[in-house]
Amino acid sequence: MNFLRGVMGGPSAGPQPSGAETIQKLCDRVASSTLLDDRRDAVRALKSLSKKYRLEVGIQAMEHLIHVLQTDRSDSEIIGYALDTLYNVISNDLEEEEQEENLPKQVDDLGSQFTEIFIKQQENVTLLLTLVEEFDFHVRWPGVKLLTSLLKQQGPQVQQIILVSPMGVSRLMDLLADSREVIRNDGVLLLQQLTKSNAAIQKIVAFENAFERLLDIITEEGNSDGGIVVEDCLLLLQNLLKNNNSNQNFFKEGSYIQRMKPWFEVGDDNCGWSAQKVTNLHLMLQLVRVLVSPTNPPGATSSCQKAMFHCGLLQQLCTILMATGVPADILTETINTVSEVIRGCQMNQDYFASVNAPSNPPRPAIVVLLMSMVNERQPFVLRCAVLYCFQCFLYKNQKGQGEIVSTLLPSTIDGNSVSAGQLLCGGLFSTDSLSNWCAAVALAHALQENATLKEQLLRVQLATSIGNPPVSLLQQCTNILSQGSKVQTRVGLLMLLCTWLSNCSIAVTHFLHNPANVPFLTGQIAENLGEEEQLVQGLCALLLGISIYYNDNSLENYRKEKLKQLIEKRIGRENFIEKLGFISKHELYSRAAQKPQPSFSSPDHMMFDHEFTKLVKELEGVISKAIYKSSEEDKKEEEVKKTLEQHDNIVTHYKKVIREQDQELEELKQRINTLTSQNEQLQVTVTQQVSQIQQHKDQYNLLKVQLGKDTQHHNSHSDTFQMNGIQTEEVSKLKEELEEWKNKHELLQGQLREKDSVIEKLKSSQLEIGTTEQSSQTSKSGGLEHNNELQKELEVLRSQIQLQSAEISKLQMENQKLQVMNTTADPVLGDSSARAANNSELEGRLEQEIKELKSEVKALSEEKESLKQHLDSSSSTVAILQDEKNKLQQEVAESKKEQDDLLVLLADQDQKLSALKIKLKDLGVPVEDEDDIESGDQGDEEEDGDEEEQD
Repeated sequence: MNFLRGVMGGPSAGPQPSGAETIQKLCDRVASSTLLDDRRDAVRALKSLSKKYRLEVGIQAMEHLIHVLQTDRSDSEIIGYALDTLYNVISNDLEEEEQEENLPKQVDDLGSQFTEIFIKQQENVTLLLTLVEEFDFHVRWPGVKLLTSLLKQQGPQVQQIILVSPMGVSRLMDLLADSREVIRNDGVLLLQQLTKSNAAIQKIVAFENAFERLLDIITEEGNSDGGIVVEDCLLLLQNLLKNNNSNQNFFKEGSYIQRMKPWFEVGDDNCGWSAQKVTNLHLMLQLVRVLVSPTNPPGATSSCQKAMFHCGLLQQLCTILMATGVPADILTETINTVSEVIRGCQMNQDYFASVNAPSNPPRPAIVVLLMSMVNERQPFVLRCAVLYCFQCFLYKNQKGQGEIVSTLLPSTIDGNSVSAGQLLCGGLFSTDSLSNWCAAVALAHALQENATLKEQLLRVQLATSIGNPPVSLLQQCTNILSQGSKVQTRVGLLMLLCTWLSNCSIAVTHFLHNPANVPFLTGQIAENLGEEEQLVQGLCALLLGISIYYNDNSLENYRKEKLKQLIEKRIGRENFIEKLGFISKHELYSRAAQKPQPSFSSPDHMMFDHEFTKLVKELEGVISKAIYKSSEEDKKEEEVKKTLEQHDNIVTHYKKVIREQDQELEELKQRINTLTSQNEQLQVTVTQQVSQIQQHKDQYNLLKVQLGKDTQHHNSHSDTFQMNGIQTEEVSKLKEELEEWKNKHELLQGQLREKDSVIEKLKSSQLEIGTTEQSSQTSKSGGLEHNNELQKELEVLRSQIQLQSAEISKLQMENQKLQVMNTTADPVLGDSSARAANNSELEGRLEQEIKELKSEVKALSEEKESLKQHLDSSSSTVAILQDEKNKLQQEVAESKKEQDDLLVLLADQDQKLSALKIKLKDLGVPVEDEDDIESGDQGDEEEDGDEEEQD
């Protein structure tokens, strides 16, 4: 301490040492002292001098301070002093404070130079990362501040060192989880500097769960009502997401967009917004725009837009848009944000079209915004934001374009309310040039890439003054153009006309039909005017070129060839091409071509629209070629155009068919999904009901068993009577069943007897038929075999009937026994003491007897079925035999008829033989007698009979 007292200005004799000498002594003390306390005191003294003598401390002490960081890590106090000293030397924040206090200014950037010296040895940065890991507050906090200052001075170099350091970024991410708010907040500032313009580090930080931690901090701090910590977190989020498609996709996939919705929940009382709240909300809106920026890949932007709609973020932004008391800059940024959220997304555009302002009567939000755009008293930035919102609403939105144009058509104009079309026409022809330009550009966007609406807009008629006939909108635009209004107004009208006439031959014909238009354009192009008018000349040349390129030659006086000749005579082709090139060479054209949002420093610079620059780029080359083409080339080009149009029509038709089929497929898929879900639900309900039924059955069985036990225990007497009653009922039923079986048995026996008699008759008839004719022996033998089979079946049936009769007699005997048992049980009922003893035995015997009877009845029913089957089979055999009998009878009748015919023939032959014999006798020929012949015949027959018997 005595040493410090001498250094810091204590009372001493002799001249005072200079600052450089004192710093040198302190550095020697740090380098040579063996005691830790002495080194600590020397470093603390250097820290106190480092603000005032920044250059000297940096030059003389930096190497010693780095050595202290390497060797004295066990003492947190000296490490903290060394880090603070290095921070004072490297940081430029102190220099800025000195400038505010009008102190002498260092000419050179000391911080950048000292940073370069420090990071020359990469081990120094690695050592610093190690120290930042220490939990001790006096080490960690100064280390964070020093590393932040290094990143501010030499960001890319330090980023590269940290990136190649093992776990370098991960170590720094732990700062966000520190419970000490000072370190956590400075950790956010450190990560801000670390992630600037380095996509690799941004990805690492994002995948180290930075989004989750930062959103938690914002929520803890109160969202938009939070302090500067919220602002720092939002700036870090912007660094991580801006121009980083990977992190944007990770942010969306992690469902972090949904967590942004509470940021914009603004209350009804919007008065007294603090400056910090305005800043926070401004950054939050910018963060939303980063996710849906037009410069992002279209797929990523579209998915984020849909997510913002589904989570309600777009609805929340529209609420702020229509709220009262919102600061102007927040309202402007909200309009810009809503614009990019709905740009090119049909679903979001449809929702925005349905938003109404809270007025009486309610008006569409689009109408309210357009009223602000054409109102010259509104701020310039607000009017630009509304124009951008309207452009985004119409971007790739043919439905919205049609709705806007329809408000201009005569059949849809409503006189009671102000429409978007009326506001645009009012702005187009007002005295304010900025309103003229905005309305012209807005109307041009309503016609963008929509040939149908360009043709419909030709029907719009305007009433110029009382007593004069209405004038078409196209004619009124050309009239104002020829009146020599302000440059901004003429530029806006020329952009509208160029957009209107491009790719629309009917509009070109209407434009050329006015005989004053072509002379006006050629006169404007041919004149040599100043620089301000050169832009108008270029646009006039573009409009005339469009009139040539899209001319269908329907007007004889303004055919393509005649217009080219007019340009050659009045202007000159080279001069025409030069004037056409004035557009793309203009500085304001280049600015407008960079991004879709109209951002101008002043209203005077508001000349070109982003979409119009695309049109100029597309048409400039083809118009230049068209001017130099001959008529033959034009004809060939027209033929090619027609062919292409036909091809486009075919392609469009097939696209429409494919689109319809896709819709049908989607509907069918949805139906299938609904049906499958319904089926699954029904199956679930069925299984539930089955399980419930099973549970009810189990409960019923349990209750039945419990009730049986209870009744048996408590009501034994009544149970006995009831059981006996049940048994007597069962016995009576069994008796009835026995009677029925007896009757059925008798019927079956009668049927069998009838069948037997029929079979006997058939047998006898077959035997008789068999003796009449030898030719029917085969059928007879078959019938006999069949009869034998029937006899066997009848024997089986008889045996079964005998068995049944035996069983029936057995059942009768058992029935008599049961009746005897019932009669013997009646006197027992009178005796209460004997009743209880015999009850159980009687119940058991009765139950056993009943079971036996039931089994026997079941066996009888089965036998009955088998008997029925046998009867059916026998009846079928009888029917077959009957058919055979009929056939045999027919054959017998035929054989008898044949025998009669043979007898007649034999008689005729006998008569002829007898006549011949008489003639022979008269002639003297010897003839044998008939008796001799018959005897001979009989002898032959006997011989034949003997041979047959031998066979």
